Amino acid sequence: MAALESPENHIKATATSTATTSSSTTSDLNFSVRRRSTTVTDSPSTEMMESEDLKSNGKECDKVTNENRSDIKFNYRPSMPAHRGVRESPLSSDAIFKQSHAGLFNLCIVVLVAINSRLIIENIIKYGWLINGGFWFSSKSLRDWPLFMCCLSLPAFPFAAYLVEKLAYQNYLPQLVVVFLHTIITTGSLLYPVLVILRCDSAFLSGVTLMLFSCIVWLKLVSYAHTNSDLRAIAKSIDRVSIFEKAQQEDVPSISPYVGNPYDTYFKSLVYFMVAPTLCYQSSYPRTESVRKGWVVQQFVKLIIFTGFMGFIIEQYINPIVKNSQHPFKGNLLYAIERVLKLSVPNLYVWLCMFYCFFHLWLNILAELLCFGDREFYKDWWNARTVEEPVHKWMVRHIYFPCLRNKIPKGLAILIAFLVSAVFHELCIAVPCHVFKLWAFIGIMLQVPLVVITKFLQNKFRSSMVCPFLHLFISQAERLKSGTSDK
Repeated sequence: MAALESPENHIKATATSTATTSSSTTSDLNFSVRRRSTTVTDSPSTEMMESEDLKSNGKECDKVTNENRSDIKFNYRPSMPAHRGVRESPLSSDAIFKQSHAGLFNLCIVVLVAINSRLIIENIIKYGWLINGGFWFSSKSLRDWPLFMCCLSLPAFPFAAYLVEKLAYQNYLPQLVVVFLHTIITTGSLLYPVLVILRCDSAFLSGVTLMLFSCIVWLKLVSYAHTNSDLRAIAKSIDRVSIFEKAQQEDVPSISPYVGNPYDTYFKSLVYFMVAPTLCYQSSYPRTESVRKGWVVQQFVKLIIFTGFMGFIIEQYINPIVKNSQHPFKGNLLYAIERVLKLSVPNLYVWLCMFYCFFHLWLNILAELLCFGDREFYKDWWNARTVEEPVHKWMVRHIYFPCLRNKIPKGLAILIAFLVSAVFHELCIAVPCHVFKLWAFIGIMLQVPLVVITKFLQNKFRSSMVCPFLHLFISQAERLKSGTSDK
């Protein structure tokens, strides 16, 4: 054994020394080349010296290469041992989650692109080009000027809210009157566009755009009124100087945000908030220093591409399936299930494209143009362990925690949050389509039982990255393995 080990150790030492010499020589050569390319010399003698250095370094590199070739010939001989330790297979249960699966992920992406490309080509060959712009734009679109005028008049509601807050700041209005006026303003900002869309026979895209704008204005006005009401209550109940002195004496960090966030009614803050990519009002926001113009152009190109792809899926797949389908409650149950499953994949693609276009591309473009610093417009909902985790900041700030502070049970607070979300989803879909079937409302409210189910699975299987059933299988295998080892 000693005779076998000594040549191997000699080989390792030779390879290590050779690698060290190679790295040092190569680094010297790179440094010489960099110095040659970056230094400007006037004398010809300096150039001759540098050329001689390059020649000598080149000879040394050739020498090192020849030595490496001889080491490779000696190291990989058939007599050298290939198995030198106890190791697990990459896909074994003990090592599967310790390995990197980037290659498998790339393979899945390639397969997914290939399969969907084949389906798109097959659909075009079988049915032809089914895209019809009349669903999005039609002769009605030119007559949608009432919707356009309604959209231009929406800033009147934030201005009215500003006037109410200005009067409340100067103690001209009691708190109950302020709440009543804000209720009228926010309700009017939502009902006014709904009435305009329902009275006008508008195109679908125009109605959706106006409805989204009105919902955003309503959410922003609620946050503006709620935040100012809270700041006004703090300013009236506690003296700011006494808070600062108490914080210095007792070192209480929880009251420091109120010291640096005074209550104000600046019109500039409201204007920036109404155009900023956020629904939560505050007097100041983190800001960036400059605008990356080239980056904005890249994001605009992506936005156009993915929006076109989303429209292609809707026109080429979803609309024909819906038109050629029977009513789900008038036909066969298996036929209805088949139709729903056939619509599930294109609906998923449309939803993912919509999420990427709006929450990532558009909001980042708007944030870059306005130098808005906080770009966390969404969290990693794809890694959420329960349905209740990926909740918007607005919902948590203005619905969920106010319910908890008013002694409302946690389950009922979650139900109220889902109820508000369901109402707005129904408004954004039913009003532009002029169809009130409560499908969007029911779809959101059906997620409430999933909250209970996913919460139960999270408590049952303590794992955040593994599927519960796979985690159960692995734990059973490990238990059996430990039992056999003990025997």
